[in-house]
Amino acid sequence: MPKKHIRPASKKASAGASAPEKTSYGIIGKFIHLVGAQTIRDILHTAFMIYLARMSTSDYGEFMVAFSLASIILFLGEFGLNQPLVAALSKKYSHKGDILAQYSILKSFLLLAGWLGVLIFIKIEGYTAGLTNLVLVISAGVGLEALASSFFVAIRVEGRQDLEGRIRAISSVLGYGYALVLLALGAAPHWIALFKVIENVSNILGGVLMALKSTSFTGLALKRNSLARTWAAAKGGTVFVLMALAAILYNKANVYFLQSAAGPIKVAQYGATWELVDGVAILVSNQLLKSILYPLFVKLWKQDKSEFKRLADDSFRWLIGLSLPVMFVLFIESDRIIGAIYGAQYADSMWMQRYLVPTILFAFVHNMSAYLMMSRGKERLLLFIYAGGLVFNLILCATLIPANPLLGSCLAMLLTKGGVAIATTGYCKFAFGVLEIKSLKRIALATAMSAALYFALNALGLPREIPEILALIPFIFLIRRWLLEIKRQKAVAEMA
Repeated sequence: MPKKHIRPASKKASAGASAPEKTSYGIIGKFIHLVGAQTIRDILHTAFMIYLARMSTSDYGEFMVAFSLASIILFLGEFGLNQPLVAALSKKYSHKGDILAQYSILKSFLLLAGWLGVLIFIKIEGYTAGLTNLVLVISAGVGLEALASSFFVAIRVEGRQDLEGRIRAISSVLGYGYALVLLALGAAPHWIALFKVIENVSNILGGVLMALKSTSFTGLALKRNSLARTWAAAKGGTVFVLMALAAILYNKANVYFLQSAAGPIKVAQYGATWELVDGVAILVSNQLLKSILYPLFVKLWKQDKSEFKRLADDSFRWLIGLSLPVMFVLFIESDRIIGAIYGAQYADSMWMQRYLVPTILFAFVHNMSAYLMMSRGKERLLLFIYAGGLVFNLILCATLIPANPLLGSCLAMLLTKGGVAIATTGYCKFAFGVLEIKSLKRIALATAMSAALYFALNALGLPREIPEILALIPFIFLIRRWLLEIKRQKAVAEMA
C-alpha cells in the first residue's frame, strides 16, 4: 500500500509519535519570539515615557490619560473579536480570505464608533484643546493595532509567531524612534503622538504580507453573501465586544475619575507605578496566554480533554509560582525602582506601588481563567462577571477617589481585580477541576519559607539586599523542581 495512505492503527499507536510535542507544543520557542519583540517595544516605550516624565510631569499625565482612552478603542477592536477569529481560522475547511476580510470590516466599524465615542467623552469632560488633540491622535494610532492583529492571528494559527515577532520589533523601532527624536526636538505633544500611527501602519503592512505567505488562503476577497456572513459574525462576536468594553472600563475608570478629581499631575503619579505593575501582567497575558495558550486550549478541548486539563494545571502553577517572587521584588524595592526610573518628584508612586503589586497575581490567574472559560464556550458567564466587576469598580471610584484621590485609585483597582479574579478562578476550579491542591501546597510552602527567611534575616539588621536576595531561594528551588519534572516528562514521551 502506498505510504501516503497509511493511517495510524489506533489512537494509542499515534499517541507515541505526538507525545513529545504534547509536553511542550513549542510554547517556549514561540513565547521567546513574541517576548523578544515585546521586550524591544517595552524598552522603547519605557525610554520614551521616562524621558517624557522627566521633562514634564503634566505632559506625562496627559499622555497617560490619552493612552487610557485609546486602550478602550483597541480592546473593542482587538480583544472583542480576536477570540472568535482564532476559532474561525482554526477550522480545517474554511475560506480564510473571506474570514479575515469580514473581521477587518467589523473592526473598522468598531474603531470608528469607538473613536467618535472618545470624542464625545472628551467634549463632555471639557478637556483643553491640547489634551483633546493628543487624545484623538493617540486613539487613532492605537486603534490601528486592532486591524494589524487580525493578520497576526492568522500567523499565530499557523504557528509562525516568529514572523509576528519580527514585524512587531521593526514597527516598534520605526514608531518609537520617531517619537524619541521629536521629543528631543521639543515638538508639540500631538505631533509626537503620530508615532503610534507610524508603528501600526507598519504592523498592518507587515502583517498582511506575512499572512499571505504563511497561510493557506490565496487572497483576501469578499465573495457572494459576504455582507450576510459579516452580519452573522458581528452578532456572534457581540458578547466578546461587550466583555472587552466592560474589562477595559473597569481597568481604566479610576484614571478618568482621578483626572477629574485631581488633574494630570496626580494621574502622572499613579501612571508611573501602574505602567510598571501592569506591564508585567500585560507581558504574560498578551504574549503567553492570548497568543499561545488560548489557541491551544481551543484545539485541545475539541481533541483531547485530558490534555486540556493537564496543560491548564501546569499553566496555573507556573503563573502563580512566578508571580509571587516578582511581586515581592516590586513591593520591597518600590522606593529604589521608582526613584531610579522616574526621579524624586514621583515619591507618591513609591508607596502606591506597594498597594498595586497584588494585582499582578490577580491578573495572571484571572486572565488564565478567562481564556479557559472562553475555550469552553462560557463567554456569557464571563460577560456577567465582567459587568459585575465594572459596576463594583465604578462604585468604588465614585466613593473612594474624591475623598483621597491617589489611595482611592489604588484601592479601587486592587479590590476590583481581586473580586473578578476570585469569581473567574473559583468557577474554573469547581467547574473544570483545575488548580490541583498538590501544586498549591508547594507554592504555599515556598511562600512561607520565603517570608520566614526574609523576616528572620531582616531582624538581624543586615543590609536590606541580603534578606531580599536570600528570600527568593525557596522559589528558585521550586521552579528548578518543576523544570526537572518537565525534563522527565519529555524523556518518558521520547521513549514511548
